[in-house]
Amino acid sequence: MAYTLTREALLLDLYAAFLCAKRHKGRKPYVVRFEKHLKRNLLLLRDSLWDRTYRPAPSSCFIIERPKKREVFAAQFRDRIVHHLYYNYTHTLFERTFIHDTYSCIPERGTHYGIDRLAGHIRKESLSHRRRCYVMKLDIRGYFMHIDRQRLLSIALASLEKMRTHRIVKGEKETWQDRIDYDFIRWLTREIILLDPNENCRVHGRESDWTGLDPAKSIRFAANGRGLPIGNLTSQLFSNVYLNLLDQYMKRTLKCKHYGRYVDDAYVVSHDRWWLLSIVPRVRAFLADALGLELHMGKVSVTEAHYGVDFLGAFVKPYRTYASRNCLRRMNRNMARLNMSDTGQVYRSVNSFLGVLSHYRTYNIRRRLFLRARFLRVAAFSSSITTMNKPFNYKENSYE
Repeated sequence: MAYTLTREALLLDLYAAFLCAKRHKGRKPYVVRFEKHLKRNLLLLRDSLWDRTYRPAPSSCFIIERPKKREVFAAQFRDRIVHHLYYNYTHTLFERTFIHDTYSCIPERGTHYGIDRLAGHIRKESLSHRRRCYVMKLDIRGYFMHIDRQRLLSIALASLEKMRTHRIVKGEKETWQDRIDYDFIRWLTREIILLDPNENCRVHGRESDWTGLDPAKSIRFAANGRGLPIGNLTSQLFSNVYLNLLDQYMKRTLKCKHYGRYVDDAYVVSHDRWWLLSIVPRVRAFLADALGLELHMGKVSVTEAHYGVDFLGAFVKPYRTYASRNCLRRMNRNMARLNMSDTGQVYRSVNSFLGVLSHYRTYNIRRRLFLRARFLRVAAFSSSITTMNKPFNYKENSYE
């Protein structure tokens, strides 16, 4: 029997989504304003969703410069709550259709997992580094800005229908994520996907901020009906849903045994270099015909694994993995900009950098970067230089 959502259940689910949206942002002014009248705001949001009158509010559009220049469309906080509601309802359903080597926006399958999987694929294909093998890297030109929203809607609805009928046919044990109202989810899927980010968006900054940004990476210059806003949780989820067709094609049709993808960055590992080059035209044609996307031929590369492969901020070599030069260069720039008088910010930033570097063989790099007088005047480090101890004047001049 199909599950039917109730008003009470929807309100409870919205509160859970609010807690997710609030995480790590509790002191932001827009969160404080929303939480000041939390019950009223959640009831109004619940009623608009229940009555199917909900419409996303205009987004804010601006440019960020780090780690590289990007255009960001930020949804208002009430819409972020709806995004988390949708994600909580559907992400496990969509993830059941993904291949194992899809890494982004999936719990416990992030960047470090993707790096470890690449190293594992290289190890298997090279017979534990006893034979030569190659890694081909693929990239899609302006991926988020060229997603066809109508085509994405068809793919997403087909995936949801497939999982709904699969559960009925297989008789799987019901979970919380399975207790969703599919009519409600289909409606909300349309509302989120078909939203035009450019409609009534509020542009922050000057027009000159867009100077130097490739038009292929801007929704403001995208063709009608194309583009998903970078920054929304649902955009990360739908980016995997859209490219799931490519993943299935690579695994089922082209028989790529050692394949993985993080957003629009994909790789294929093989001992046969010419076979890797031979599938490029087929991948290019599939992207164009099935998804309306363009393979970035300038970023297609085939590298012998023995010399190392740069992937997701890491440099993977036989038996060891290092932080990439670009990753270290960005860290150096960010550390140079730190305001040393703000000890709380220094503590958070340095521990963030150390958290990344601790995944790799970087002990000497950590010593060189952080055992400096400017940092040691603020606080001490652990013996392994993996954490910075809390400074004395961090938060009201006392240790916690």
